[in-house]
Amino acid sequence: MKCLVYRSDKKQDTYLYLADGQDFEDLPPELQRTFGEPALVMSLNLETGSKLARVDVKSVLQSLKEQGYYLQLPPKLPIEEEISRRFS
Repeated sequence: MKCLVYRSDKKQDTYLYLADGQDFEDLPPELQRTFGEPALVMSLNLETGSKLARVDVKSVLQSLKEQGYYLQLPPKLPIEEEISRRFS
């Protein structure tokens, strides 16, 4: 599934995955306000076997199919702690 990934200008480490054909203006108004101005980061072609750094690709695909978007929030742990936890 093709999607575009946007970075929030208001919330650090917050990303929005939009299904191909969806526009930012199609999102709920509250999400648009809190996300801020979207900055395009990349275009992806996601498949079930794809790997993403911080989120489960199956969850992203399911949300894209059901809602047309997936909101990736910042990790609960700082990245240094996450790396240490995963590779210790």
